[in-house]
Amino acid sequence: MTITNCRSCGNDDLHIILDLGCQPIANALLSKEELNRPEAKFSLAVAFCPACALLQVTETVPPDVLYRRDYPYFSSSSPALLKHSAEHVETLIRKYELGPRSFVMEVASNDGYLLRNFVNKGIACLGIDPADGPVAQANANGVPTIHDFFGSQTGKRLAGEGQLADVVIANNVIAHVDDINDFVAGFAHILKPTGVAVFEFAHAMDLIEHCEFDTIYHEHLFYHTLHGLTPLFRRHGLYLNDVERLPIHGGSLRLTVSRMPSRSEQLDALFAEEARLGVDKLAFYTDFADRVRALRQSLAGLLVAERAKGKRIACYGAAAKGATLVNYLDLGEGFFEFVVDANPYKQGKYMPGQRIPIRHPDQLLADQPDHVLLLVWNFAGEVLRQQAAYRKRGGSFIIPVPEPHIVLSDTPIDDTQFAISPRLPSATPHDS
Repeated sequence: MTITNCRSCGNDDLHIILDLGCQPIANALLSKEELNRPEAKFSLAVAFCPACALLQVTETVPPDVLYRRDYPYFSSSSPALLKHSAEHVETLIRKYELGPRSFVMEVASNDGYLLRNFVNKGIACLGIDPADGPVAQANANGVPTIHDFFGSQTGKRLAGEGQLADVVIANNVIAHVDDINDFVAGFAHILKPTGVAVFEFAHAMDLIEHCEFDTIYHEHLFYHTLHGLTPLFRRHGLYLNDVERLPIHGGSLRLTVSRMPSRSEQLDALFAEEARLGVDKLAFYTDFADRVRALRQSLAGLLVAERAKGKRIACYGAAAKGATLVNYLDLGEGFFEFVVDANPYKQGKYMPGQRIPIRHPDQLLADQPDHVLLLVWNFAGEVLRQQAAYRKRGGSFIIPVPEPHIVLSDTPIDDTQFAISPRLPSATPHDS
């Protein structure tokens, strides 16, 4: 379904800022038997709403198509994400003095990768997620998880059962829900009067400034800023209280929301920074498409030139962002020899669209391709350290974003070298 009105405020004056053409569902991996069947493809375009400053894709793919059938993303497969989540839990426990009498919920809890830290601390918790495989894995690992989409109906039911939370966590999900008003309304139901909801999501300001176009795919219906979220939450009796900028996923926000208005200095400073850049104005987005096309031309030129020299090229990371990237490049089936991924669920399948075979990471040493295009560039430091043996034997990585470049085999590894760091307001102290 193609939208004609803003999903948040209903405004009908939407402006397309980027069109990536028709693309397959990024996480719809193919089995060998499915290679001879046609793939469903959908328009992938991003529009700006001048009435409420919200960025959103124009095509809605039904959520049961996106998430229920063979959803391949298991958060526990990323050591960096596990570390990030464990540190987040420790911070929440200290900040809100959580203990045996506390109750924590997580929306879009996946395989229980985060909540298991609360389970290990003896703090009661509940996960909510619509994906079959991850939910089964979470419950098998002792993390209580219900199999459902979250919204006002689920929130009302849980509240009616007396399940009200001191803290509700929602990481990388507020960008994924079509009925965004119903989704946010659900949090108003499940929070205790003094409870807080903590959201993590990619910051649209970083997406635009760093040309991170590959983070755009059909699951990501929204690309959020503080300006776009303020009217949405206020509509449901919730207030933005605090924000922290994080380097993870190319630049993310950790936003704290509650029933009571209480704005931190950090929140005011970032809101002012967004206003200074003009994220609530169409002009901020006008050259984005030109920069994306230039990046595509530069990266494709580099890859084609290396192939012309006889170099063999593989990929690392069969992630959704990688599907957007390789399908937008459209270099043809067989251009990339294979893609490796640590998730055993993905191995033996094929990436959608370009149909690149997915192998175990050991394949890099077994085949020793000359270059590896790093599709999960947001975890560059982690991946390059893991692949020290491949690099020692002369293998090089190609980092595509924000500027395509080759990381030679003898380049020292330093996380700060590869991080796309969020740019903080200069007057604001910060510890991230």
